[in-house]
Amino acid sequence: MILRKARIEDIKEIYNLVNYFAQKGEMLPRSQSELYENMRDFFVVEDNGEVIGCCALHILWDDLAEVKSLAVKESHQGKGIGKMLVNACVEEAKALGIKRVFALTFKPGFFQKLGFRLIDKDDLPRKVWGECIKCPLFPECKEEAVIIEL
Repeated sequence: MILRKARIEDIKEIYNLVNYFAQKGEMLPRSQSELYENMRDFFVVEDNGEVIGCCALHILWDDLAEVKSLAVKESHQGKGIGKMLVNACVEEAKALGIKRVFALTFKPGFFQKLGFRLIDKDDLPRKVWGECIKCPLFPECKEEAVIIEL
C-alpha cells in the first residue's frame, strides 16, 4: 500500500468511493468538478494501482483546517488505512503551521483514538457550515464535531 497526494487520474476513483458512502448517508456527496477543484487537498492510499482510500485536508483559515471526505473501501477497512490518511492530513497541517484541525463525523470514536476530542459544533466558526446546506440531513445533522490542537 502506498500513501500519496492525489493526482488527476485518481479523481474518478475518489468520486466513486466518496459517493458510495454518501449514498449510504455517511458523508456528503462530491461532484467531479468539486473534486478536481480541491484535488490538492486529497491524499489517497493505493493498493496494486487501485485507490482504496482517500481523505482531504481543507484549509479554512490561518489557524483552522478540516479533515473531510475520509473514505476507505469496505473490503480494506480495519487495516489502519483511515488512520494513515488522517495522520497524513494532521502532519500536513503541522507543516503548514495550522494550529487546529477538526472533523464532522458520525464516528467520533475513530477520531478520538487519533488524539481528537469532542467539541460542541457551535464552538466552530460559522464559516465551516457552508457545505451543510448541501446535506440532506440539514438542519437535523447528527454528526459530531471533533478537534485536535497541534
